[in-house]
Amino acid sequence: MKIDKKLIKELVDNLKEFSLTELEYQDGQTKIKVSKASKSIDSVKGNAVVAQNKSVLKSSDDSDGIRIKSPIIGTAYLAPEPGAKKFVEVGSKIKKGQTVMIVEAMKTMNHVPSTTDGEVKKVLVEDGQPVEFGQTLILLK
Repeated sequence: MKIDKKLIKELVDNLKEFSLTELEYQDGQTKIKVSKASKSIDSVKGNAVVAQNKSVLKSSDDSDGIRIKSPIIGTAYLAPEPGAKKFVEVGSKIKKGQTVMIVEAMKTMNHVPSTTDGEVKKVLVEDGQPVEFGQTLILLK
């Protein structure tokens, strides 16, 4: 089987262009999957991540409020660096656009902004916890 490098490059370019983390292409018996995530990380952490995230998602569904969700898959950090003051705490009043936490993905620190003004009702993730795309991170009153 000959590997079509041009097709793979085109798929990788599509990952970047459309801000995707994974893309799968199939043509007959040929199936190509490109991903920004490392397979070794998935196999090492896969089971623990799924169990943790399911329990977090369940508990977040029980509460009402405005939800701030993760824009990407990664690791959530509640402070700008270890030992520093947290971005927000329960009871904090926040403004739209204010950073509420950081989600690290592929060694890039992505600031998660508040989608609206409000008061922090509940922080649904722990510092250093893996998070999924669309997972509720914080509930606002």
